[in-house]
Amino acid sequence: MTTQTDHTIGKAAAERLTIFVDAVIAIALTLLALDLPIPHGDTTEAMLSSISAHGKEYVAFALSFVVISAHWRAHHEIFPYVRSLNGRLISLTLAWLFMQVLMPFATRVITAEGAFPLRFSLYAMVQVLASASFALIIREIRREHLYRTDGPPRVFAQSLLRSVCLATVFGISIPVSFLTGDTGAYLCWLLAPIALTIARRVQDHKSSDT
Repeated sequence: MTTQTDHTIGKAAAERLTIFVDAVIAIALTLLALDLPIPHGDTTEAMLSSISAHGKEYVAFALSFVVISAHWRAHHEIFPYVRSLNGRLISLTLAWLFMQVLMPFATRVITAEGAFPLRFSLYAMVQVLASASFALIIREIRREHLYRTDGPPRVFAQSLLRSVCLATVFGISIPVSFLTGDTGAYLCWLLAPIALTIARRVQDHKSSDT
């Protein structure tokens, strides 16, 4: 009876944390949208010109929306398997959420005027810390056996690999931004899908060998 009761309490706590995460992510996305500049113009040509002038802000919004959504999706892939929480897991989740809430600010910074390497590095560092904290979340769940099954599901390994790859790619892009400027720095981000594909194939090959 005690075991069943503990399991029920743990599951309820995990569900409450998931609901809290959903609310915070919704706030982050809302703040992201509120920062979008409104185009102005008395004619169609003037309106289109205004939209074009704010193009980098709209692209940055789309990028950050995709990034935050990807983090939220990764969280929802993992937490249905979580059966209980501990203090460290809650702290890591709050640290990860802090990075999500910081994303709108980092988005404004990267589209502002000023030294590009510093603006770029702030945004990239937020991504590094977000991915690294999520990797630590997965590590904590696996290390303390906080998942519901007898063994960690395959999605844990996949999500951990994705987080480590993204943290690495964004981390490498920071010194690149100082050495090559914006072109080379953004190219590093475009390499992320390639790095993920290669890492996933290596992981699948190791799994098939075992």
